[in-house]
Amino acid sequence: MRAWRIPLVALFALIVLLVVIYRDTALAMVTIWYRSETFTHGFVVAPITLWLIWRRRHALVGLVPRPNFYLLLVMIGLALMWLLGDMVAVNSVTQLAFVAMLVACVPAVLGLQVASAIAFPLGFLFFSVPIGEFLMPQLMDWTADFTVLALRLSGIPVLREGLNFVIPSGSWSVVEACSGVRYLIASLTVGTLYAYLNYQSTQRRLLFVLVSILVPVVANWLRAYMIVMLGHYSGNTIAVGVDHLIYGWMFFGVVILLMFMIGARWSEPEVLTTAAMVARTSSPQEVSNLRILSSVVTIALVLSSPLFVKYAFESGAAPATGSLLSNWKDTAPWQLADAKNLGFSPSFENPSIEINRTYANGDDVVGVYLGYYRNQNYSRKLVSSNNVIVQSKDPAWSQVSHGAITADLEATPHTFRTAELRRVDATESSAPERLLVWQIYWINGRLTSNDYLAKIYSAVYQLLGRGDDSAVIIVYAPRRSSGAAQTSLQSFLSSQYGAIDGALRSVADNH
Repeated sequence: MRAWRIPLVALFALIVLLVVIYRDTALAMVTIWYRSETFTHGFVVAPITLWLIWRRRHALVGLVPRPNFYLLLVMIGLALMWLLGDMVAVNSVTQLAFVAMLVACVPAVLGLQVASAIAFPLGFLFFSVPIGEFLMPQLMDWTADFTVLALRLSGIPVLREGLNFVIPSGSWSVVEACSGVRYLIASLTVGTLYAYLNYQSTQRRLLFVLVSILVPVVANWLRAYMIVMLGHYSGNTIAVGVDHLIYGWMFFGVVILLMFMIGARWSEPEVLTTAAMVARTSSPQEVSNLRILSSVVTIALVLSSPLFVKYAFESGAAPATGSLLSNWKDTAPWQLADAKNLGFSPSFENPSIEINRTYANGDDVVGVYLGYYRNQNYSRKLVSSNNVIVQSKDPAWSQVSHGAITADLEATPHTFRTAELRRVDATESSAPERLLVWQIYWINGRLTSNDYLAKIYSAVYQLLGRGDDSAVIIVYAPRRSSGAAQTSLQSFLSSQYGAIDGALRSVADNH
Protein backbone atom coordinates (compact mmCIF):
# COMPACT_ATOMS: atom_id res chain seq x y z
CA MET A 1 0.00 0.00 0.00
CA ARG A 2 2.98 2.32 0.35
CA ALA A 3 3.06 2.75 -3.43
CA TRP A 4 -0.45 4.25 -3.26
CA ARG A 5 0.12 6.98 -0.66
CA ILE A 6 1.67 9.71 -2.78
CA PRO A 7 -0.47 9.02 -5.90
CA LEU A 8 -3.71 9.12 -3.87
CA VAL A 9 -2.71 12.35 -2.16
CA ALA A 10 -1.76 13.82 -5.54
CA LEU A 11 -5.06 12.68 -7.08
CA PHE A 12 -7.06 14.12 -4.20
CA ALA A 13 -5.22 17.45 -4.45
CA LEU A 14 -5.81 17.55 -8.22
CA ILE A 15 -9.53 16.89 -7.82
CA VAL A 16 -9.83 19.59 -5.16
CA LEU A 17 -7.98 22.01 -7.44
CA LEU A 18 -10.28 21.10 -10.32
CA VAL A 19 -13.37 21.77 -8.21
CA VAL A 20 -11.96 25.13 -7.08
CA ILE A 21 -11.03 26.20 -10.62
CA TYR A 22 -14.43 25.24 -12.02
CA ARG A 23 -16.44 26.05 -8.91
CA ASP A 24 -19.05 27.99 -10.88
CA THR A 25 -19.73 24.92 -13.01
CA ALA A 26 -19.83 22.66 -9.96
CA LEU A 27 -22.18 25.02 -8.11
CA ALA A 28 -24.44 25.20 -11.17
CA MET A 29 -24.73 21.41 -11.12
CA VAL A 30 -25.59 21.34 -7.41
CA THR A 31 -28.15 24.10 -7.92
CA ILE A 32 -29.90 22.07 -10.60
CA TRP A 33 -29.88 18.97 -8.36
CA TYR A 34 -31.52 21.02 -5.62
CA ARG A 35 -34.21 22.77 -7.61
CA SER A 36 -35.14 20.06 -10.12
CA GLU A 37 -36.81 16.81 -9.07
CA THR A 38 -35.59 15.29 -12.32
CA PHE A 39 -31.94 15.45 -11.21
CA THR A 40 -32.15 15.14 -7.41
CA HIS A 41 -30.35 11.80 -7.72
CA GLY A 42 -27.17 13.78 -8.49
CA PHE A 43 -26.59 14.18 -4.74
CA VAL A 44 -26.04 10.42 -4.30
CA VAL A 45 -24.02 9.69 -7.45
CA ALA A 46 -20.64 10.62 -5.95
CA PRO A 47 -21.17 8.60 -2.71
CA ILE A 48 -22.30 5.59 -4.77
CA THR A 49 -19.22 5.97 -6.98
CA LEU A 50 -16.92 5.94 -3.94
CA TRP A 51 -18.72 2.87 -2.57
CA LEU A 52 -18.36 1.07 -5.90
CA ILE A 53 -14.64 1.84 -5.94
CA TRP A 54 -14.32 0.59 -2.36
CA ARG A 55 -15.91 -2.72 -3.43
CA ARG A 56 -13.08 -3.08 -5.94
CA ARG A 57 -10.30 -2.47 -3.41
CA HIS A 58 -9.09 -6.10 -3.55
CA ALA A 59 -8.65 -5.80 -7.30
CA LEU A 60 -6.68 -2.58 -6.86
CA VAL A 61 -4.36 -3.46 -4.00
CA GLY A 62 -1.92 -5.42 -6.18
CA LEU A 63 -1.73 -2.74 -8.86
CA VAL A 64 0.81 0.06 -8.93
CA PRO A 65 -0.23 3.61 -9.86
CA ARG A 66 1.54 4.73 -13.01
CA PRO A 67 0.87 8.23 -14.50
CA ASN A 68 -0.11 8.31 -18.16
CA PHE A 69 1.14 11.42 -19.92
CA TYR A 70 -0.85 10.63 -23.07
CA LEU A 71 -3.99 11.59 -21.11
CA LEU A 72 -2.77 15.18 -21.33
CA LEU A 73 -4.11 15.22 -24.90
CA VAL A 74 -7.52 14.18 -23.57
CA MET A 75 -7.30 16.86 -20.89
CA ILE A 76 -6.55 19.51 -23.51
CA GLY A 77 -9.59 18.40 -25.52
CA LEU A 78 -11.83 18.49 -22.46
CA ALA A 79 -10.52 21.92 -21.46
CA LEU A 80 -11.32 23.19 -24.96
CA MET A 81 -14.77 21.60 -24.75
CA TRP A 82 -15.44 23.43 -21.48
CA LEU A 83 -14.18 26.72 -22.93
CA LEU A 84 -16.44 26.52 -25.99
CA GLY A 85 -19.41 25.53 -23.83
CA ASP A 86 -18.79 28.44 -21.51
CA MET A 87 -18.45 30.93 -24.38
CA VAL A 88 -21.95 30.06 -25.58
CA ALA A 89 -23.32 29.52 -22.04
CA VAL A 90 -24.40 25.88 -22.46
CA ASN A 91 -24.58 24.30 -19.01
CA SER A 92 -24.80 20.74 -20.28
CA VAL A 93 -21.52 21.08 -22.22
CA THR A 94 -19.52 22.74 -19.44
CA GLN A 95 -20.83 20.32 -16.82
CA LEU A 96 -20.18 17.28 -19.00
CA ALA A 97 -16.64 18.51 -19.66
CA PHE A 98 -16.12 19.16 -15.93
CA VAL A 99 -17.15 15.63 -14.91
CA ALA A 100 -15.10 14.17 -17.76
CA MET A 101 -12.07 16.05 -16.40
CA LEU A 102 -12.66 14.55 -12.96
CA VAL A 103 -12.85 11.07 -14.47
CA ALA A 104 -9.80 11.61 -16.69
CA CYS A 105 -7.72 12.61 -13.67
CA VAL A 106 -7.79 8.98 -12.50
CA PRO A 107 -6.04 7.37 -15.50
CA ALA A 108 -3.83 10.44 -15.88
CA VAL A 109 -2.44 10.12 -12.32
CA LEU A 110 -2.99 6.43 -11.49
CA GLY A 111 -2.70 4.90 -14.94
CA LEU A 112 -4.93 3.05 -17.39
CA GLN A 113 -4.60 -0.27 -15.58
CA VAL A 114 -6.07 1.18 -12.40
CA ALA A 115 -8.76 3.08 -14.31
CA SER A 116 -9.84 -0.04 -16.21
CA ALA A 117 -10.27 -1.90 -12.89
CA ILE A 118 -12.82 0.72 -11.78
CA ALA A 119 -14.20 1.64 -15.20
CA PHE A 120 -17.87 1.32 -14.24
CA PRO A 121 -17.65 3.41 -11.05
CA LEU A 122 -15.90 6.13 -13.03
CA GLY A 123 -18.50 5.93 -15.79
CA PHE A 124 -21.34 6.03 -13.26
CA LEU A 125 -20.13 9.47 -12.20
CA PHE A 126 -21.53 10.87 -15.47
CA PHE A 127 -25.04 10.33 -14.11
CA SER A 128 -24.37 13.39 -11.94
CA VAL A 129 -24.53 15.59 -15.04
CA PRO A 130 -28.04 17.10 -15.22
CA ILE A 131 -28.69 16.40 -18.88
CA GLY A 132 -31.61 14.86 -20.71
CA GLU A 133 -34.34 17.50 -20.75
CA PHE A 134 -33.69 18.02 -24.47
CA LEU A 135 -35.67 14.78 -24.92
CA MET A 136 -38.77 16.39 -23.41
CA PRO A 137 -40.47 17.68 -26.62
CA GLN A 138 -40.14 14.30 -28.37
CA LEU A 139 -41.34 12.39 -25.30
CA MET A 140 -44.33 14.73 -25.01
CA ASP A 141 -45.25 14.10 -28.65
CA TRP A 142 -45.01 10.32 -28.17
CA THR A 143 -47.10 10.48 -25.00
CA ALA A 144 -49.80 12.48 -26.77
CA ASP A 145 -49.72 10.11 -29.78
CA PHE A 146 -50.17 7.02 -27.62
CA THR A 147 -52.81 8.52 -25.35
CA VAL A 148 -54.98 9.70 -28.24
CA LEU A 149 -54.60 6.37 -30.06
CA ALA A 150 -55.46 4.39 -26.90
CA LEU A 151 -58.51 6.57 -26.20
CA ARG A 152 -59.81 6.08 -29.74
CA LEU A 153 -59.25 2.33 -29.51
CA SER A 154 -61.24 2.46 -26.25
CA GLY A 155 -64.19 3.93 -28.14
CA ILE A 156 -63.79 7.50 -26.84
CA PRO A 157 -63.95 10.23 -29.51
CA VAL A 158 -60.96 12.59 -29.41
CA LEU A 159 -60.32 15.95 -31.03
CA ARG A 160 -56.60 16.69 -31.00
CA GLU A 161 -54.60 19.83 -31.73
CA GLY A 162 -50.90 19.47 -31.03
CA LEU A 163 -50.44 18.45 -27.40
CA ASN A 164 -54.01 19.39 -26.50
CA PHE A 165 -57.01 17.11 -26.94
CA VAL A 166 -60.67 17.15 -26.04
CA ILE A 167 -62.89 14.21 -25.08
CA PRO A 168 -66.59 14.32 -24.15
CA SER A 169 -65.81 14.70 -20.43
CA GLY A 170 -63.30 17.54 -20.72
CA SER A 171 -60.05 18.94 -22.08
CA TRP A 172 -56.56 17.54 -21.48
CA SER A 173 -53.05 18.56 -22.47
CA VAL A 174 -49.62 16.96 -22.32
CA VAL A 175 -47.29 19.33 -20.47
CA GLU A 176 -43.66 18.99 -19.36
CA ALA A 177 -44.55 16.96 -16.27
CA CYS A 178 -46.30 14.43 -18.53
CA SER A 179 -43.27 13.85 -20.76
CA GLY A 180 -41.90 11.05 -18.58
CA VAL A 181 -38.34 12.38 -18.73
CA ARG A 182 -38.14 12.13 -14.92
CA TYR A 183 -39.14 8.48 -15.01
CA LEU A 184 -36.70 7.78 -17.84
CA ILE A 185 -33.66 9.38 -16.16
CA ALA A 186 -34.45 7.80 -12.78
CA SER A 187 -34.97 4.36 -14.33
CA LEU A 188 -31.81 4.57 -16.44
CA THR A 189 -29.67 5.59 -13.45
CA VAL A 190 -30.99 2.92 -11.09
CA GLY A 191 -31.24 0.32 -13.87
CA THR A 192 -27.62 0.77 -14.91
CA LEU A 193 -26.44 0.37 -11.31
CA TYR A 194 -28.68 -2.69 -10.86
CA ALA A 195 -27.32 -4.30 -14.04
CA TYR A 196 -23.72 -3.79 -12.91
CA LEU A 197 -24.32 -5.26 -9.45
CA ASN A 198 -26.47 -8.22 -10.50
CA TYR A 199 -25.00 -9.37 -13.82
CA GLN A 200 -21.49 -10.29 -14.89
CA SER A 201 -21.88 -10.75 -18.64
CA THR A 202 -21.79 -7.64 -20.80
CA GLN A 203 -24.70 -8.90 -22.87
CA ARG A 204 -27.05 -9.19 -19.89
CA ARG A 205 -25.99 -5.84 -18.54
CA LEU A 206 -26.64 -4.06 -21.84
CA LEU A 207 -29.96 -5.85 -22.25
CA PHE A 208 -31.17 -4.76 -18.81
CA VAL A 209 -30.05 -1.17 -19.45
CA LEU A 210 -32.05 -1.23 -22.69
CA VAL A 211 -35.07 -2.52 -20.76
CA SER A 212 -34.63 0.25 -18.18
CA ILE A 213 -34.92 2.76 -21.04
CA LEU A 214 -37.92 1.22 -22.78
CA VAL A 215 -39.98 0.36 -19.70
CA PRO A 216 -40.35 3.89 -18.26
CA VAL A 217 -41.23 5.30 -21.69
CA VAL A 218 -44.00 2.76 -22.26
CA ALA A 219 -45.06 2.96 -18.60
CA ASN A 220 -45.46 6.72 -18.93
CA TRP A 221 -47.70 6.24 -21.97
CA LEU A 222 -49.88 3.83 -20.00
CA ARG A 223 -49.87 6.18 -17.00
CA ALA A 224 -51.11 9.10 -19.11
CA TYR A 225 -53.84 6.94 -20.68
CA MET A 226 -54.96 5.58 -17.30
CA ILE A 227 -55.12 9.05 -15.74
CA VAL A 228 -57.31 10.34 -18.56
CA MET A 229 -59.55 7.28 -18.27
CA LEU A 230 -59.84 7.70 -14.48
CA GLY A 231 -60.76 11.34 -14.95
CA HIS A 232 -63.23 10.49 -17.71
CA TYR A 233 -65.16 7.81 -15.82
CA SER A 234 -65.08 9.66 -12.48
CA GLY A 235 -66.45 12.89 -13.86
CA ASN A 236 -63.01 14.51 -13.39
CA THR A 237 -63.11 14.01 -9.62
CA ILE A 238 -60.02 11.79 -9.35
CA ALA A 239 -56.62 11.71 -11.07
CA VAL A 240 -56.64 15.50 -11.33
CA GLY A 241 -54.53 18.12 -9.53
CA VAL A 242 -52.11 16.65 -6.99
CA ASP A 243 -53.67 13.20 -7.40
CA HIS A 244 -52.45 13.29 -10.99
CA LEU A 245 -48.80 13.34 -9.86
CA ILE A 246 -49.28 10.94 -6.92
CA TYR A 247 -50.92 8.27 -9.07
CA GLY A 248 -48.19 8.72 -11.66
CA TRP A 249 -45.32 8.10 -9.22
CA MET A 250 -47.17 5.20 -7.58
CA PHE A 251 -47.67 3.53 -10.95
CA PHE A 252 -44.05 4.17 -11.93
CA GLY A 253 -42.81 2.72 -8.62
CA VAL A 254 -44.81 -0.47 -9.10
CA VAL A 255 -43.56 -0.87 -12.69
CA ILE A 256 -39.90 -0.39 -11.73
CA LEU A 257 -40.26 -2.81 -8.79
CA LEU A 258 -41.66 -5.44 -11.13
CA MET A 259 -38.82 -4.80 -13.57
CA PHE A 260 -36.23 -5.44 -10.85
CA MET A 261 -38.07 -8.53 -9.56
CA ILE A 262 -38.16 -10.04 -13.04
CA GLY A 263 -34.54 -9.07 -13.69
CA ALA A 264 -33.46 -10.78 -10.46
CA ARG A 265 -34.41 -14.18 -11.95
CA TRP A 266 -31.40 -13.99 -14.29
CA SER A 267 -28.92 -12.50 -11.81
CA GLU A 268 -25.37 -13.87 -11.85
CA PRO A 269 -23.21 -14.30 -8.72
CA GLU A 270 -20.26 -11.95 -8.48
CA VAL A 271 -16.76 -13.36 -8.76
CA LEU A 272 -14.80 -11.75 -5.95
CA THR A 273 -11.19 -10.78 -6.51
CA THR A 274 -8.86 -11.20 -3.54
CA ALA A 275 -5.56 -9.54 -2.86
CA ALA A 276 -3.78 -12.87 -3.21
CA MET A 277 -5.21 -13.40 -6.69
CA VAL A 278 -4.04 -9.96 -7.77
CA ALA A 279 -0.60 -10.44 -6.29
CA ARG A 280 -0.04 -13.61 -8.36
CA THR A 281 -0.85 -11.82 -11.60
CA SER A 282 0.97 -8.54 -11.11
CA SER A 283 4.57 -7.46 -10.83
CA PRO A 284 4.58 -4.13 -9.02
CA GLN A 285 7.18 -1.60 -9.94
CA GLU A 286 6.85 1.66 -8.09
CA VAL A 287 6.97 4.93 -9.99
CA SER A 288 9.08 7.77 -8.66
CA ASN A 289 7.26 10.45 -6.70
CA LEU A 290 8.88 13.10 -8.89
CA ARG A 291 7.18 11.69 -11.98
CA ILE A 292 3.82 11.65 -10.20
CA LEU A 293 4.16 15.21 -8.96
CA SER A 294 5.36 16.51 -12.32
CA SER A 295 2.35 14.93 -14.04
CA VAL A 296 -0.02 16.49 -11.51
CA VAL A 297 1.51 19.95 -11.98
CA THR A 298 1.30 19.62 -15.76
CA ILE A 299 -2.34 18.51 -15.60
CA ALA A 300 -3.14 21.40 -13.25
CA LEU A 301 -1.68 23.89 -15.72
CA VAL A 302 -3.67 22.36 -18.58
CA LEU A 303 -6.89 22.48 -16.56
CA SER A 304 -6.30 26.10 -15.59
CA SER A 305 -5.67 27.27 -19.14
CA PRO A 306 -9.35 27.70 -20.20
CA LEU A 307 -9.87 30.42 -17.60
CA PHE A 308 -6.95 32.45 -18.94
CA VAL A 309 -8.15 31.99 -22.52
CA LYS A 310 -11.68 32.95 -21.47
CA TYR A 311 -10.54 36.25 -20.00
CA ALA A 312 -8.35 36.94 -23.01
CA PHE A 313 -11.29 36.53 -25.40
CA GLU A 314 -13.76 38.55 -23.37
CA SER A 315 -14.65 41.39 -25.67
CA GLY A 316 -15.59 43.84 -22.95
CA ALA A 317 -18.28 45.23 -25.25
CA ALA A 318 -20.56 47.84 -23.79
CA PRO A 319 -24.19 46.86 -23.13
CA ALA A 320 -26.41 47.03 -26.19
CA THR A 321 -28.33 50.23 -25.48
CA GLY A 322 -28.84 51.52 -29.01
CA SER A 323 -32.22 51.66 -30.70
CA LEU A 324 -33.25 48.97 -33.15
CA LEU A 325 -35.49 51.56 -34.74
CA SER A 326 -32.88 54.21 -35.58
CA ASN A 327 -31.95 52.67 -38.96
CA TRP A 328 -35.24 50.89 -39.59
CA LYS A 329 -36.85 52.52 -42.60
CA ASP A 330 -40.21 51.08 -43.56
CA THR A 331 -40.53 49.90 -47.14
CA ALA A 332 -43.74 50.02 -49.16
CA PRO A 333 -46.23 48.45 -49.31
CA TRP A 334 -45.94 47.54 -45.60
CA GLN A 335 -46.41 50.38 -43.13
CA LEU A 336 -46.26 50.59 -39.35
CA ALA A 337 -49.71 50.02 -37.80
CA ASP A 338 -49.29 49.33 -34.08
CA ALA A 339 -52.96 50.21 -33.61
CA LYS A 340 -53.75 46.80 -35.09
CA ASN A 341 -52.35 44.89 -32.13
CA LEU A 342 -52.32 41.12 -32.56
CA GLY A 343 -52.08 40.51 -28.81
CA PHE A 344 -49.00 38.26 -28.96
CA SER A 345 -45.48 38.48 -27.56
CA PRO A 346 -42.94 35.62 -27.74
CA SER A 347 -41.43 34.28 -24.51
CA PHE A 348 -37.77 35.35 -24.65
CA GLU A 349 -36.04 36.17 -21.36
CA ASN A 350 -33.76 39.13 -20.60
CA PRO A 351 -32.93 40.44 -24.09
CA SER A 352 -30.61 43.45 -24.18
CA ILE A 353 -33.09 45.18 -26.49
CA GLU A 354 -36.49 44.07 -27.78
CA ILE A 355 -39.28 45.49 -29.89
CA ASN A 356 -42.66 44.11 -30.96
CA ARG A 357 -44.34 45.97 -33.81
CA THR A 358 -47.33 45.49 -36.10
CA TYR A 359 -47.36 46.26 -39.85
CA ALA A 360 -50.25 46.46 -42.29
CA ASN A 361 -50.61 46.18 -46.04
CA GLY A 362 -54.22 46.80 -46.85
CA ASP A 363 -56.20 44.15 -44.98
CA ASP A 364 -53.09 42.03 -44.30
CA VAL A 365 -51.48 42.39 -40.87
CA VAL A 366 -48.09 41.06 -39.73
CA GLY A 367 -46.39 41.32 -36.35
CA VAL A 368 -42.61 41.31 -35.93
CA TYR A 369 -40.63 40.69 -32.76
CA LEU A 370 -36.88 41.30 -32.42
CA GLY A 371 -34.99 40.19 -29.32
CA TYR A 372 -31.35 41.34 -29.31
CA TYR A 373 -28.65 39.79 -27.07
CA ARG A 374 -25.12 40.93 -26.26
CA ASN A 375 -22.62 39.90 -23.55
CA GLN A 376 -24.56 36.67 -23.09
CA ASN A 377 -24.21 34.54 -19.98
CA TYR A 378 -26.06 31.75 -18.23
CA SER A 379 -28.91 34.03 -17.16
CA ARG A 380 -29.17 36.02 -20.40
CA LYS A 381 -28.73 34.12 -23.63
CA LEU A 382 -30.47 33.83 -26.97
CA VAL A 383 -30.67 30.06 -27.34
CA SER A 384 -32.18 28.60 -24.19
CA SER A 385 -34.82 26.05 -23.28
CA ASN A 386 -36.70 28.92 -21.61
CA ASN A 387 -36.79 30.97 -24.82
CA VAL A 388 -39.70 29.69 -26.88
CA ILE A 389 -42.45 31.02 -29.11
CA VAL A 390 -44.99 30.30 -26.38
CA GLN A 391 -44.75 28.60 -22.99
CA SER A 392 -46.82 25.45 -22.45
CA LYS A 393 -48.72 27.18 -19.62
CA ASP A 394 -49.23 30.49 -21.40
CA PRO A 395 -52.65 31.90 -20.38
CA ALA A 396 -53.32 33.54 -23.74
CA TRP A 397 -51.97 31.24 -26.47
CA SER A 398 -51.54 27.50 -27.01
CA GLN A 399 -49.25 25.97 -29.63
CA VAL A 400 -51.11 23.39 -31.70
CA SER A 401 -48.46 22.49 -34.30
CA HIS A 402 -44.87 23.11 -35.29
CA GLY A 403 -42.66 22.53 -38.30
CA ALA A 404 -40.32 24.25 -40.75
CA ILE A 405 -40.61 26.18 -44.01
CA THR A 406 -38.19 27.63 -46.55
CA ALA A 407 -38.63 31.29 -47.46
CA ASP A 408 -36.57 33.72 -49.53
CA LEU A 409 -34.71 36.59 -47.88
CA GLU A 410 -33.07 38.90 -50.42
CA ALA A 411 -33.21 36.13 -53.06
CA THR A 412 -31.55 33.59 -50.73
CA PRO A 413 -33.60 30.69 -49.33
CA HIS A 414 -33.54 30.23 -45.55
CA THR A 415 -35.27 27.72 -43.30
CA PHE A 416 -37.62 29.13 -40.67
CA ARG A 417 -39.01 27.34 -37.63
CA THR A 418 -42.83 27.52 -37.73
CA ALA A 419 -45.66 27.19 -35.25
CA GLU A 420 -49.42 27.58 -35.27
CA LEU A 421 -50.98 29.15 -32.18
CA ARG A 422 -54.57 29.06 -30.97
CA ARG A 423 -55.98 31.78 -28.73
CA VAL A 424 -57.22 30.46 -25.37
CA ASP A 425 -57.86 33.80 -23.63
CA ALA A 426 -61.47 34.57 -24.45
CA THR A 427 -61.24 38.03 -22.84
CA GLU A 428 -58.83 39.26 -25.54
CA SER A 429 -61.54 39.71 -28.15
CA SER A 430 -59.42 41.91 -30.44
CA ALA A 431 -56.77 39.22 -30.98
CA PRO A 432 -57.18 36.75 -33.86
CA GLU A 433 -58.24 33.19 -33.16
CA ARG A 434 -55.06 31.71 -34.66
CA LEU A 435 -51.58 32.87 -35.59
CA LEU A 436 -48.97 31.47 -37.94
CA VAL A 437 -45.48 32.16 -36.55
CA TRP A 438 -42.07 32.00 -38.25
CA GLN A 439 -38.79 32.17 -36.30
CA ILE A 440 -35.11 32.45 -37.25
CA TYR A 441 -31.87 33.43 -35.46
CA TRP A 442 -29.57 36.25 -36.55
CA ILE A 443 -25.97 35.56 -35.40
CA ASN A 444 -23.68 38.46 -36.32
CA GLY A 445 -25.43 38.70 -39.68
CA ARG A 446 -25.65 34.93 -40.32
CA LEU A 447 -29.10 33.32 -40.32
CA THR A 448 -30.09 29.90 -39.01
CA SER A 449 -33.10 28.29 -37.37
CA ASN A 450 -31.04 25.50 -35.79
CA ASP A 451 -30.24 25.89 -32.07
CA TYR A 452 -26.96 23.98 -32.32
CA LEU A 453 -25.70 25.90 -35.36
CA ALA A 454 -26.62 29.15 -33.62
CA LYS A 455 -24.41 28.16 -30.68
CA ILE A 456 -21.57 27.11 -32.98
CA TYR A 457 -21.72 30.35 -34.98
CA SER A 458 -21.70 32.36 -31.76
CA ALA A 459 -18.61 30.52 -30.48
CA VAL A 460 -16.77 30.95 -33.78
CA TYR A 461 -17.48 34.68 -33.94
CA GLN A 462 -16.28 35.13 -30.37
CA LEU A 463 -13.04 33.28 -31.16
CA LEU A 464 -12.63 35.61 -34.14
CA GLY A 465 -13.03 38.59 -31.83
CA ARG A 466 -16.37 39.72 -33.25
CA GLY A 467 -18.38 39.33 -30.04
CA ASP A 468 -21.60 37.46 -29.37
CA ASP A 469 -24.17 39.87 -30.85
CA SER A 470 -27.22 37.80 -31.74
CA ALA A 471 -30.95 38.20 -32.17
CA VAL A 472 -34.14 36.30 -32.78
CA ILE A 473 -36.45 37.41 -35.59
CA ILE A 474 -40.06 36.30 -35.21
CA VAL A 475 -42.85 37.26 -37.61
CA TYR A 476 -46.47 36.27 -37.17
CA ALA A 477 -49.77 36.76 -38.96
CA PRO A 478 -53.44 35.87 -38.42
CA ARG A 479 -54.15 32.46 -39.88
CA ARG A 480 -57.34 32.93 -41.83
CA SER A 481 -55.98 30.21 -44.08
CA SER A 482 -52.53 28.65 -44.17
CA GLY A 483 -51.78 29.92 -47.67
CA ALA A 484 -52.87 33.49 -46.95
CA ALA A 485 -50.80 33.73 -43.78
CA GLN A 486 -47.72 32.33 -45.52
CA THR A 487 -48.14 34.78 -48.39
CA SER A 488 -48.38 37.69 -45.94
CA LEU A 489 -45.27 36.64 -44.04
CA GLN A 490 -43.24 36.07 -47.20
CA SER A 491 -44.38 39.43 -48.61
CA PHE A 492 -43.44 41.21 -45.38
CA LEU A 493 -39.98 39.63 -45.19
CA SER A 494 -39.28 40.37 -48.86
CA SER A 495 -40.14 44.00 -48.21
CA GLN A 496 -38.71 44.57 -44.74
CA TYR A 497 -35.84 42.14 -44.10
CA GLY A 498 -33.26 44.58 -45.46
CA ALA A 499 -34.43 47.15 -42.91
CA ILE A 500 -34.44 44.57 -40.11
CA ASP A 501 -30.92 43.40 -40.95
CA GLY A 502 -29.71 46.99 -41.14
CA ALA A 503 -31.19 47.80 -37.74
CA LEU A 504 -29.53 44.77 -36.17
CA ARG A 505 -26.17 45.52 -37.76
CA SER A 506 -26.29 49.12 -36.56
CA VAL A 507 -26.55 47.93 -32.97
CA ALA A 508 -23.84 45.30 -33.49
CA ASP A 509 -21.47 47.95 -34.87
CA ASN A 510 -22.18 50.24 -31.93
CA HIS A 511 -19.74 48.68 -29.42
